[in-house]
Amino acid sequence: MKRRALPALALICAAALSATACSDPTAGDSGSPAGADGEQAKVDPTARLDGVKLTMWTAQNTLDAPEQVVDAFEKATGAQVETQAIPDLYEQNVPTKLASGDKPDLMFWQPSVSTLPFIQPKQNLLALDGEAWVSELGDTERSLGIIDGKRYAAIVTSPAMLGVYYNKDVFRRAGLSEKDFPKSYDELLALGRTVKDRTGAAAFYEAGGDKWPMQWQMQVQLTDLDKEWWAGLNENKEKWTDPVVVGAIKKYKEKLLDAGLAQKNYRTGTFTGQADSLWKGESGMVLNVTSFQSQLQAKHSTAEIDERIGWFPIANSSATGMYSPDQTNGVVAFRTGDEKRQNASRQFMAFWLGPDYADYIETMKIPSVQPSVPTPAGLPQASKAQVEALPTAIGVFQAKAIVAPDTHLYLADMIYGKKNPRQVAQAIQDQFTQVAKAQGAPGF
Repeated sequence: MKRRALPALALICAAALSATACSDPTAGDSGSPAGADGEQAKVDPTARLDGVKLTMWTAQNTLDAPEQVVDAFEKATGAQVETQAIPDLYEQNVPTKLASGDKPDLMFWQPSVSTLPFIQPKQNLLALDGEAWVSELGDTERSLGIIDGKRYAAIVTSPAMLGVYYNKDVFRRAGLSEKDFPKSYDELLALGRTVKDRTGAAAFYEAGGDKWPMQWQMQVQLTDLDKEWWAGLNENKEKWTDPVVVGAIKKYKEKLLDAGLAQKNYRTGTFTGQADSLWKGESGMVLNVTSFQSQLQAKHSTAEIDERIGWFPIANSSATGMYSPDQTNGVVAFRTGDEKRQNASRQFMAFWLGPDYADYIETMKIPSVQPSVPTPAGLPQASKAQVEALPTAIGVFQAKAIVAPDTHLYLADMIYGKKNPRQVAQAIQDQFTQVAKAQGAPGF
């Protein structure tokens, strides 16, 4: 699916589902219902649940994502699971519905530190620390879904991988091979210049029309910032106006866009246009997440993709991939006050990540989050390369910052001439501070 940046400004009010949550995000944790402390007896994934009815919220474009596991769970247990699509924008409308008192049993939700807090996990969700499937997750997947040291999300799919998709024929025409793959962002830009000069194709396709894909060129350049910097940012000790961030924005503008390394219509380029342009060889590279590959797989066979499209990882100063959590990675279970349904929700997740998991990923044709369960055969080589890169991947800022600002909107202002790089960074900082205050984050 498409990996949008969240509409953070629209979530400021929804971030506080109650007045007390605004001032104290950890309020109301006493009296945990059965299953909330994650210390119950081991769950039997296939125990009978005749007569039990559960609801699960999904985004409109992922309504079919849990279909296989829902059908299998219903057959195995006798339970009924009704999936309900929430209108777009999902990340905005879900907190609003929760604030009105509406609540599902289960829900897809992005399991990142920047997005999980918007649904007030400590007040609203069952903690899942003691579930058997937790230890089966890969290291990167196990790091997701945790707030203040407690697990609130089951990780059912791998986070999207951010890297460079390239047209193999364009690279051949440019005289490039795997030995020429870059080991830094500066080398990536130099590679782009080689592609443009030797082939006449655009080095990169940038989607200024859809806006959200523009964030990735900036994100790659922030990978040298260490844990202490991100911790400082989350405590209001570091700022998005740091020279490193401003420099990343400036380099994107001056060394890529102004330098002519993007296609001529980059201000109006689209996400779907990226796939078409790369496939035709009109552009040599696209920097994007796994949803870009989904476009290709919807139109072309694995053999066709393997023949034409490759992928390599990149970070600011290394050939390292980046991971980006999205909405379908995590499933959360709500405190409804109905112990039978709460336990059934825990059982549903145990079934999903237990006896059904191999069938689920085979049906979906997606990588496995469990090292003990092999990724299905028949995936494109680009997908296999991403699986190999995931264990050492670096999280995008949505996985590090307590608020994910609408960076893409301010970058769009820049390419339309409304903001300079320093003003972009200031707008990002202003929004970050505003939302962090609304969440009651310490230090803001």
